[in-house]
Amino acid sequence: MTSIAVSSQKGGVGKTTLSINLAHAFARVGVRTLLVDADPQGSVGHSLTRQSRLLSGFYDFLLDPSLPLEPLMVATRLPTFSLMAAGRASEYDVGGNGSHLARVRAFLRGVAASGIQICLIDTAAGLFGISGDVVAACDAILIPQQAEPLGIRSVPKLLEELDRLRITNPRLNVLGVCLSMVQADLPESRGVAAALRQVLPPGWVCETQIPRDALFVRASARGLPIGALEEGAAVQALFDALRDELAAKLSHHAG
Repeated sequence: MTSIAVSSQKGGVGKTTLSINLAHAFARVGVRTLLVDADPQGSVGHSLTRQSRLLSGFYDFLLDPSLPLEPLMVATRLPTFSLMAAGRASEYDVGGNGSHLARVRAFLRGVAASGIQICLIDTAAGLFGISGDVVAACDAILIPQQAEPLGIRSVPKLLEELDRLRITNPRLNVLGVCLSMVQADLPESRGVAAALRQVLPPGWVCETQIPRDALFVRASARGLPIGALEEGAAVQALFDALRDELAAKLSHHAG
């Protein structure tokens, strides 16, 4: 199994939208995929499962690691795509860095044992507390970044936090920074990728970019990934391209 944390320094960057649709992109080509909502606000659950607050999930396992994992995995209409809610214990004490690392690692071992091939974990904003422990336990991290000039100011802090986490997890594969909410009609938005390439290590800025699109709102209102909408094919193709880009990076890293 490959575990990928979808994490960001700040909120409001399209992290949950990216997580849902990337997970769906993996699942639709036959990869057994689990999307885990590790955001105490339950963002994935609110987008896809209206009854998510009634479901046990990730934080319930952290509270009680003796819980069997398979009943926490919620099947979807796509046989290869499962979800796990944040859970009823999502107000579980988040603690300091490293205080939950052993339990997150146990969680990932259990998920791997269930036959899942890709585990995508949508974390709360900030690379500290449980979100930091998730990154420190995962194989890889993908970082959504809103395509606006102000977002570049958070990059030095991001690099600092990643350096700290890679001390705990030296094998962490930084898949890259994926630009989200790109507004192609605004030169300031289009220029963010070039600016990021000047301050980030080579290869860190993903070639695939995700646009700002009203279809995301429509899909969320219906509790669906965008690829499940009849009119969503063009945007789905972008997530398919991102999936293939990340798969190539994962394969190269493993080699």
